[in-house]
Amino acid sequence: MSGEGVLVGSLFGVATGDAATGAEVEVVTQGVVDITKATATLTQGQRVYWSAANKHVTSTASGNTLIGVAIAAATSGDDTARVRLNGSF
Repeated sequence: MSGEGVLVGSLFGVATGDAATGAEVEVVTQGVVDITKATATLTQGQRVYWSAANKHVTSTASGNTLIGVAIAAATSGDDTARVRLNGSF
């Protein structure tokens, strides 16, 4: 679970350690993180959203939760995106 996204209501964070499913885990809610992304291209400064269903960041707003902005461009072949988390919106 360490390094994975965690969404609780409207609060999003990235796990800083491992925990069993359903157990409490510490998360980072602000700052810069590298996190799994969809296959789409992201541009620097683009808003990014968390897809709870697919467990990755995406540029698709509909049905997903805004979590921050891409601080570096990411191509469709990249597995991760560098994202500045904005904490709770």
